[in-house]
Amino acid sequence: MKPDLFEAPDYYDLDDLLSEEHILVRDAARQWVKRDISPIIEEYAQKAEFPKQIINGLAEIGAFGPYIPEEYGGAGLDQISYGLIMQEIERGDSGVRSTASVQSSLVMYPIFTYGTEEQRKKYLPKLATGEWMGCFGLTEPNHGSNPGGMETKYKDMGDHYLLNGAKLW
Repeated sequence: MKPDLFEAPDYYDLDDLLSEEHILVRDAARQWVKRDISPIIEEYAQKAEFPKQIINGLAEIGAFGPYIPEEYGGAGLDQISYGLIMQEIERGDSGVRSTASVQSSLVMYPIFTYGTEEQRKKYLPKLATGEWMGCFGLTEPNHGSNPGGMETKYKDMGDHYLLNGAKLW
C-alpha cells in the first residue's frame, strides 16, 4: 500500500466560491479517497479486480444519489456537491468514480424522475446504501455507447418481458 500525499493546493481561490457545506462534503470525500482508495487501488487495478469492500464507504460519503431527497435514502445535496464528490473520487480512480456516477445518474436518477412512488420507495433507499448496485446496459456491437443507436428492444409479454439484442463490454 502506498500513501496518498495529495495536498490540494487552491491556486485560484476556488474554495471562496463554495459554501461551507460544499467544502465539508468535498473534504469528507477527499479524506475517504486518501484513506480507502489511494492506498489500495493500484493493487486492485493490477489484479483487474473491483475492491467490493469500498461500496459501504461510497454510500457513507453520499456518493450514491447525493441529490436524491433524504426521504428516499439520498443525502438531499445539490448538484455542486455531487460534482465535488465525483471530482474527489475521480482523483483516486476513474473506475470507482464510474461506479458512483452510474449508480447515481444512470440508475437512481431515472427511478427518481420517472419511476412511480412505489418504485422510488422500493429501490432508492437500497441503492443509496449500496445494498443494491444497479447497472446500465448501454454499449452495443454496432453503435458503441450511443443511446440513440441502441437496437436492443423489449416487449411486454404480460407476465414477463422479452428482451432481444446484444450488449458488449
